[in-house]
Parts: sequence; C-alpha cells; structure tokens
Amino acid sequence: MSHKSILYLSYDGILEPLGQSQVLSYLKFLAFNRKIHLISFEKSADWENVFERDRIANDIASAGIVWHPLRYHKSRSALATAFDIVCGFSLGLWLVLRHRISVVHARSYVPSVMALMIKRITGVKYIFDMRGFWVDERVDGGLWSPSGRMYRYAKAFERRFLLAADHVVSLTHAAVREMQHFVYLQDRMPAITVIPTCANLNHFKPLPRERARRSLVLGYVGTVGTWYLFDEVARCFALLLTLRPDAKFLIVNRNEHTYIRERLNVAGVPYSALELITATHADVPIQMSHMDAGVFFIKPVFSKQASAPTKLAEFLGCGIPCLSNAGVGDMAELLEKDHVGLAITSFDDEAMIAALKQLINLVEDPESSARCVASAQKHFSLDEGVRLYEEVYKKLC
Repeated sequence: MSHKSILYLSYDGILEPLGQSQVLSYLKFLAFNRKIHLISFEKSADWENVFERDRIANDIASAGIVWHPLRYHKSRSALATAFDIVCGFSLGLWLVLRHRISVVHARSYVPSVMALMIKRITGVKYIFDMRGFWVDERVDGGLWSPSGRMYRYAKAFERRFLLAADHVVSLTHAAVREMQHFVYLQDRMPAITVIPTCANLNHFKPLPRERARRSLVLGYVGTVGTWYLFDEVARCFALLLTLRPDAKFLIVNRNEHTYIRERLNVAGVPYSALELITATHADVPIQMSHMDAGVFFIKPVFSKQASAPTKLAEFLGCGIPCLSNAGVGDMAELLEKDHVGLAITSFDDEAMIAALKQLINLVEDPESSARCVASAQKHFSLDEGVRLYEEVYKKLC
C-alpha cells in the first residue's frame, strides 16, 4: 500500500443514498492503494437509524476507510454552515498533521472552504471536486438573490477555489466550456478532469422482468424538490394515460409522499395508476426492474450545465430508456446520440405527446435495453470513474 494518504471531505452524509452512491462507491475502490480518511456530515434522522448506521459503518471499515462522521446542523442556515465549517476544518487539520496526509479531496463548495484553509496552513494538495456550479444553483433555485451579499461572497470563494486548486473535477464537458470563458481563468485554467456521476453497474444492471406483463410502467426515482420539475412529470404521465390507459406510474421516493400525491391529484392522475414506495439505495435496482422507462425533468437553468444526474446513469445501467429535457449538462446529446431516450426542448402537451410516442417505441424495441446498458458502460461506469480519480491522485501524490 502507498504511504500517501487522502483526506476526503463531504458535506453530504454517507448514510444518505447520495453519499453511498456518489462517495462511498468510489472510495471503497480507491482505498485499495492508499489510506483514506473520510469526514462527512450526517443528518440526525439518518444517524438515529442504528441498524443502517452500523451496517454502513461496517462496510466502510471493511474497505479500510477511516470514517470521521460529524453532525450536520441546519437551523439558522448560514450560522449552522459556518459552525460545520469550523468543525470540519479543525478535525481535517488535525488529521492532516497527525497522519501526514498529502492530498485533501473536497466534494463541492462547503468542504472546499475547509480544504482551502487546510491548504493555506499545511501546503497540502487540494482537489476541487465541483459537483456543479453550486453558487449559481442557489440563485437558480430561488434561494439567493444574484445581487445579494451571499452570492457575491460565494462567487469570490468559487474564484479562490478554482485558482488555488491543484486539480479540478467537473461533472460535464459543458461546464468546462463555460469555465473557459471566466475572465479570471484566462491563461490560468487549472488542470481539469471530467468525471460524470457514475454508477456501480455491477449493482445497477438489468434484472429478470415479468415478460407477460401488458401494462407499461413509467418510473421515477429520487427527490421531487428544488431542481426537479415534478408538476411537468405529473402532467407527462397524465398524457401517457391518454396514449396507454393501462400505464402505471412507479415512484421511488424517501420523504415527499404527501407532496407527490397532491401534485399527481392536481394533474388528474388516478391513485389506481400509482405505486409510491420507499426503498433503500441497495433495493433501488430491484424496483427499477419493474419499470419499462424512466422520466425526470430538471430546470434548464445556467447552473444545470454543470450537472450530471445520478439517476440517468442508474436508469441506463438497468437497461431502461429515459425521457428528460435539454439544457442539463451533456445529457441531451448523450440520450439522442446513443438512441437511449429523448430530451424534450419544450414542456407543452404537443411536445410531450410526441416524445412519449417515441419513448413507447423505444420500450418496444428489443434492442433498446442492450443499447442503454452499453451507453451506461461507455459514459457512467464506476470502474472508469475510479480509474480517472486514481490518475488524479497519482499525479498529486
């Protein structure tokens, strides 16, 4: 084993599905060649699930990763985040000095504040793993004003991150093209590697299906908040029912069931066509095996050019074609170039019905599932993502 250690900082909890799929899945492989210390911020509700917490802790320990969970604070958001930053920085600095860690890998912006302070003090190498244009996401999501102090301060930090980073990881090529136009990066572009949100395709893979089934099952997986246009999704399924009255809607979601039922009711979707369930991350592929096609729409705003939705990799890995929309990272080009889905440019009924008809044709195409899996292997393989991160680590170590 290499004696070069890595400190990985994640503001997302490892006990959350996102932390398991987009942090732990990578680190378990990257830990083969080096010691990794992981700091994460865990939400109280997840921490109180003792059975799941112990299971994941054992999984982390068996991979040789040293986990340092901290509590996530949410009340009075700015002050709570500042407190979390102080806690993460203090623990991270101690770990770097105690274990002679050579690289700090910061996942997104809040951990990058911690990493930047640690770098200033110790000279450690710093990886800015962007995960999208987070500051602009706050504006596009209506959380911050583009003329407000928080936006200006955060943009100033983004500039520092990009200029100070020893390596930058971007989710999309579209984001890199945008950054090339940033004035302060002219002739100062950092080293950048594009690594989209990958999936463990040994886990997200086609499973046996009930071939005699007649109903077409449209699937939706994950949150319906902030960035996701769920009203449009609800209307899309209502339109699908006009084409296929036997269609069913299978939704896998953790905590938003009341809101989901309310919006589907407004769209005129009958409860008899709906199956709404909660599933662990480990059980999602089982639920996906009941789906014929996936759907999700994301606000096509500036910040989303830097996004690569995890659920796209998971749907395709399970052999499921998708209906989504243009204006989000590299997604539209991928769906249509690989002939594994549709990316609409308008949310009017006419455009949706035309796309749904094409989606039905994809579902009925016997080669569709194989194309989806091949596309996932080409673009979203966890093995390829791990290889690219391994290259970044080797360069910096």
